[in-house]
Amino acid sequence: MKQYRDIFPAALMLIVIFSVISTRAQSPVDENAAERSNNGSISGRVVNQSGQPLANVLVTIRSYGAMGPGRTTSTDNGGNFEVTGLTPLAYMVSALLPGYVTAPRDPDVNPIGYYRVGEAVTLEMLKGGVITGTVKRNNGEPVVSAVVRAYMVRDYKGQPARYGAPVRSNPTDDRGVYRIYGLPSGTYILAAGGFGFANGYTIDAYGDNVPTFAPSSTRDNAIEIAVNVGEETANVDIRYRDEPGRTVSGKVVAGLAADQPNGINVTLTSILNGISQLSYSNYQAPGSRGFAFSGVADGDYDVIAQSYLPGGDLLLSEPRRIKVGGADVSGIEVSAKPLASISGTVVLEDSKAPECQGKRRPVFGETVISPWHNEKIAAKDEPQFIWGLGGPTFPDQSGRFTLRNLAAGQYRFNTRPMAKYWYLKSISWPASSKLTQAIQPVDAARNWTTVRAGDRMSGLTVTLAAGAASLRGRVEIPDGQKLPSRLFVFLVPAERENSESILRYAAILTADDGSFVFGNLAPGRYWIVAEAAVATDTNMLAKLRLPDEGDFRARLLHAAQTANVETELKPCQNLTDFHLPFKVGQ
Repeated sequence: MKQYRDIFPAALMLIVIFSVISTRAQSPVDENAAERSNNGSISGRVVNQSGQPLANVLVTIRSYGAMGPGRTTSTDNGGNFEVTGLTPLAYMVSALLPGYVTAPRDPDVNPIGYYRVGEAVTLEMLKGGVITGTVKRNNGEPVVSAVVRAYMVRDYKGQPARYGAPVRSNPTDDRGVYRIYGLPSGTYILAAGGFGFANGYTIDAYGDNVPTFAPSSTRDNAIEIAVNVGEETANVDIRYRDEPGRTVSGKVVAGLAADQPNGINVTLTSILNGISQLSYSNYQAPGSRGFAFSGVADGDYDVIAQSYLPGGDLLLSEPRRIKVGGADVSGIEVSAKPLASISGTVVLEDSKAPECQGKRRPVFGETVISPWHNEKIAAKDEPQFIWGLGGPTFPDQSGRFTLRNLAAGQYRFNTRPMAKYWYLKSISWPASSKLTQAIQPVDAARNWTTVRAGDRMSGLTVTLAAGAASLRGRVEIPDGQKLPSRLFVFLVPAERENSESILRYAAILTADDGSFVFGNLAPGRYWIVAEAAVATDTNMLAKLRLPDEGDFRARLLHAAQTANVETELKPCQNLTDFHLPFKVGQ
């Protein structure tokens, strides 16, 4: 066991539940074999970090973006599972085993993160970390049944949580001892007590107190604790301050009535040094007269109310900034209105090439369209959870789709066909769109789409074209040299007319032996170049296709031209055994 250690503070995010779908990268599916063997099932295996099977793991399979419980099963003694009777859709697969966490999905290894029927999945689970210690008063008396919360402030890569600060909690026992287990690797802060909910449904003996952060401080002086896979961090003791907190109360008015059929969630988010941090939510059941948070420390906060309508749309209020200082804050009123939405169509464009005839066509239900907001322009003091409200979707049988619950901001759109011989050709707005007066359609892949609160935008077209090629190869190095720990292979369009086409740029992280596999590539000529990356260079395909990363693409194009390694991919070609020379330090 190890003792806790201080780590220099970093910007914090908000609280969300731990929710990670993680798998090892899967090899491309043989389309014809998959079509013949598809019995409407997804099967797989759950293993530990050493590759050993894990039995009695609860496995859940649900369609991508679905809110329901999904289909569940358990692994056998060999770690195997199978769920049958599934319709052709994109599915998420997750696993649950007490004390374990799912290995984080690496978007550079597995950029999709979802599966279709007929595929086999390998889930890797890691023994979670542990933080344990005591909560006692100044006189040594144990604080019994106090809730201790562990907030993740940075993940295992040292990055702030994308949409909030995940939290786990457990109460102290009669000795004042707490033990929080099953923690993903990362950096945490701990707090005991505080932030009770004065709603009549919850009893918390310490909810009226200000949270005491380890070792015995307010949030701004809290220590940070490093947690690693399978390790226990002991003696993280908290000396409880027993300071009474304030109450923040109010009601939701106007656009969001108290009798919403699905109830109301009110979120209180702390703001420290102008940066949005920890968040606490209070669910108000239908018919509730208002909301109240107790155990609130002095400081700045944002209050936000939200509620889902029966059809799936979300009502959200503007953040109401309040200041708590020396007294309760009451009489807060917030109102809400619907968020924005974007509707469009997925279009399939066939190929006339003889070698592409008879190939499996994409299934609309397996084609996920995801909105991604421009993180660079998001205000630091804006609660981060609102950017996770607008989830992905997939088209109906006619190819029509709607992206719902989008906060005001700038967006781009991600999609990738699951069918092997198809590629993403374009994402565009029509000339008649209110976004532009241009004669030609607007390239929504190369440009951010600006969304205002309450917008109802339509006409987005996602075109998938037949004729995709694949490229399998290996990076070769001179004898006596060693491959970098993180080595990316980039594909850059060699045709001058395609040099500005963002969707022609591709990136993949090589395996330990230098092998790599590209799929769903547009046919054409490409420069190929390998570059070493540092640990913080992650999600490189997404970075490569960001609208405002023109300088990065230009630099990469120059590097690829200098390396002068080129290949041409024909429609529906599967090019194998490609050898890419690389010198360490180039």
